Amino acid sequence: MEREFVQNDNKIVKIIIAAHKKYDVPFGNEMYLPVHVGAEGKDDIGFQKDNEGNNISLKNPYFCELTGIYWAWKNLQTDYVGLVHYRRYFKGNFPFKVNGKTKKILSKNQVLEIFKTTDVILPKKRNYYIETLYSHYEHTMYVEPLDVTGEIIKEKYPEYQKEFEKLKVRKSAHMFNMFIMKKEILDAYCKWLFDILFELEKRIDNSKYNSFHARFYGRVSELLLDIWLNTNKIKFKEVKVISTEKVNWIKKGYSFLKAKFTKEKYDKSF
Repeated sequence: MEREFVQNDNKIVKIIIAAHKKYDVPFGNEMYLPVHVGAEGKDDIGFQKDNEGNNISLKNPYFCELTGIYWAWKNLQTDYVGLVHYRRYFKGNFPFKVNGKTKKILSKNQVLEIFKTTDVILPKKRNYYIETLYSHYEHTMYVEPLDVTGEIIKEKYPEYQKEFEKLKVRKSAHMFNMFIMKKEILDAYCKWLFDILFELEKRIDNSKYNSFHARFYGRVSELLLDIWLNTNKIKFKEVKVISTEKVNWIKKGYSFLKAKFTKEKYDKSF
């Protein structure tokens, strides 16, 4: 199955910046829109709230940045839509100050230039090398939500089952739920994605997990993105990701190996 998407000449781009707290963001750049994810019932932090219009803001403790993606899907009128995180951006040539340091992120001109030859912008793949995507999830998280997702796909979207099964052999994926897409592609993807996740809600009682592990909807969705793109043969280009804060790679590596060899689950994000 292959979908055809036509280039739009209006070239309006909105990239939401998912944030749950006040943070330095590139204000003044019309392409970037800071969005307060999980805004329902929270104090105003000066960003666009994800509890306005058609929204699922209340699900944020479980759906993470997906409440921002849902808000953008349902409420933004634009030709290209993207999501980055307040601490994680696509690398580019637009400078902005964060934590007293200058970081360079994708500019609108760069985005539009990339879209001359592709349909989706994604982060560079994360490679796990010594584990498959499925075994890594199994070692670090409770695997039931991922297995039930496979059952839902088999029942409702069997044409995607082949790609889902590849999670047991593939060792790399586009993670973080970061992307920039043509809006018509986002519409098609989100319709599929949230149909699966809302069905997953019905089948798993997330109250049996602690607050960290109950956020499995966001983690499962990270793995679903490539499944959808590959099945539909969507063209994409990878762009390097930069962090606005220092990453402790030694700690991350230690936790990764500990989970693999001791089967001890993660208990926090890194």
